[in-house]
Amino acid sequence: MDVETLSEHRSFGGVQGFYSHDSEACSGPMRFGIHRPPGSVAGVLYYLAGLTCTEETFAIKAGAQRLAAELGLIVVTPDTSPRDTGISGATGDWEFGEGAGFYLDATEAPWSERFRTETWIVEELPGVLAAEFGIEGYPVGICGHSMGGHGALTLALRHPERYVSVSALAPIVAPSRVPWGEKAFPRYLGEKRERWAGHDACELVARQTFPGKLLVDQGTADPFLEVQLRPEWFKAACEAAGQSLTLRRHAGYDHGYYFVASMIADHLRHHAAAIREARERS
Repeated sequence: MDVETLSEHRSFGGVQGFYSHDSEACSGPMRFGIHRPPGSVAGVLYYLAGLTCTEETFAIKAGAQRLAAELGLIVVTPDTSPRDTGISGATGDWEFGEGAGFYLDATEAPWSERFRTETWIVEELPGVLAAEFGIEGYPVGICGHSMGGHGALTLALRHPERYVSVSALAPIVAPSRVPWGEKAFPRYLGEKRERWAGHDACELVARQTFPGKLLVDQGTADPFLEVQLRPEWFKAACEAAGQSLTLRRHAGYDHGYYFVASMIADHLRHHAAAIREARERS
């Protein structure tokens, strides 16, 4: 479980660090970032990035560290997939493979040996944070953007006991029915669509609601809105399931990190409030 420090930087009184460890779940090295606040810690927020992104993307582009430090949130940024896997077809297509792990455990060869990011994030990485950094015993929230928004929603719905809060920015909510998922899921999960449904937020919420309010933000000028994202499908699924959801649409915003940076303060406060309530209940 030895952790290699790739770099550390002073940030708003705390430390922004980037690290690597040898993952059993992913059968090789996996990278992640942590921003630790300077004072007392209220809770932990996992942020899952989107297609093509790394563990550094959010930390560099979102501008979240100042408010996260004020709120006492540790922010953990896992990489979006294994790297340098040597698997044929794992590179060269930004919508699939390295940089596009979709936050699931692949069941199909050759992807099933290395692409097991659900187990890594939900089970293994928290153990690494506890053993190597003393990060344990805090309420945990999960957030993400685009493919990472898909990951945040599906991991929270699949493991509601792990998280006290969840939010997403421009998430893929129905990968079973849009081109990004229809490209990735057959290779990761096989051709049986019932397996796909287990990693589709619209399908999952019909089976298992999350015991808290979901927050989703979406820009109306997002070029992927009509084909890949379809937040109205998730709104309908939540209404049918009785799931509490705040879906906000923002005129003129596109899919990139200017949008994420514009909305991230509301998401940090959303998680901080849920974490505070969880601490008061405990």
